[in-house]
Amino acid sequence: MLNDSDRIFTNLYGIEDWSLDGARRRGDWDGTKDIIARGRDTIIDQLKESGLRGRGGAGFPTGLKWSFMPKEEAPGRPHYLIVNADESEPGTCKDRDIMRHDPQKLIEGCLIAGFAMGAHAGYIYIRGEFYNEAVHLQAAIDQAYDAGLLGANAAGSDWDFDLYLHRGAGAYICGEETALLESLEGKPGRPRLKPPFPAGAGLYGCPSTVNNVETIAVAPTILRRGAEWFSGLGRPKNAGTKLFCISGHVNEPCNVEEEMGIPLRELIEKHAGGVRGGWDNLLAVIPGGSSVPVLPKSICDDQLMDFDSLMAVKSGLGTAAVIVMDKSTDIVAAIARLSHFYMHESCGQCTPCREGTGWVYRLMQRLVTGDAAIADIDTLEEVVGQIEGHTICALGDAAAWPVQGLIRHFRPEIERRIRERGKRAA
Repeated sequence: MLNDSDRIFTNLYGIEDWSLDGARRRGDWDGTKDIIARGRDTIIDQLKESGLRGRGGAGFPTGLKWSFMPKEEAPGRPHYLIVNADESEPGTCKDRDIMRHDPQKLIEGCLIAGFAMGAHAGYIYIRGEFYNEAVHLQAAIDQAYDAGLLGANAAGSDWDFDLYLHRGAGAYICGEETALLESLEGKPGRPRLKPPFPAGAGLYGCPSTVNNVETIAVAPTILRRGAEWFSGLGRPKNAGTKLFCISGHVNEPCNVEEEMGIPLRELIEKHAGGVRGGWDNLLAVIPGGSSVPVLPKSICDDQLMDFDSLMAVKSGLGTAAVIVMDKSTDIVAAIARLSHFYMHESCGQCTPCREGTGWVYRLMQRLVTGDAAIADIDTLEEVVGQIEGHTICALGDAAAWPVQGLIRHFRPEIERRIRERGKRAA
């Protein structure tokens, strides 16, 4: 269990003042000028040494991603930092709490990240439904400007940096980094083909880096406390602390900061009051937001919560949104509901996703009632396999993985429904 002294987000629950004064009392903006004075290469090297991996879902090494930006700014091609605050993954609400309760951590992180990648401008793309969060964040940005922490000679660092808040319109697809860039440019949010990657041609065709809110917000604390401190938490290649969102059939749903690699059962029982009706009443858990495959209780008993441990059981940490389902859950209907979500949120650009997600949802509806044949399960598994990996962005994968997890672990339940329906029809 994480020691309180190692927590990065010390106002996650909004108990203290969220303004600049409150943030400074908690240690934010302490020595920011000195951190920037270390130089771009040192900052990036320290982030690499820390082992920080992206907290938006993919888990790509953050320092490595920052290093992809060109060393020098070419004439007419400014560098941009873009913060992905869209947070549309069902079950996920960690970035929301950062923005409304600890916004200065994000703003300070933007300045440091902007300097490290040679960017004089940053954009925070916030989900349209996050109205109050946008109000808090804009007020926090204004306070930072008034205090000389943003703008010309930001925080006395000799680096000019401007930060802008941009509100989206509530599209899940805009959580994909290149669709976000398209939306930011005023176009429909449709993912781009890669390459070129954003570091080569991003916002307005200029070098850009897109990072998640949590990723940027933890950077200043890592640089203040040292790479060894952060890498000493968690497990090898899965270092540091992580915000977990625990929802569903638990007694006390919550957001909590914990050490990477914490056992799933310990996470639920110590922080969320345990599964409703006790651990033995657990049916399944989606461990990383709705797009990752579901895990049955037999795996959850001893499962560790980090990128590699969850990948080893054919699931994923994703956004670390833990969705708990007890034995009252209709697991087939639950996954069918997710299939409807991905069908609805597909941008329609890729044929496998545009046509496949609708087909999958319609068949999932039939499986819920058992109005199908046993062979349809195999057909469904084959179709989602054809969607996975055959689209421009990962929405096709996100639509496929929940269904794959259902078939992998709960096929007997699907077959039972089909047989019982057949008996009633006979």
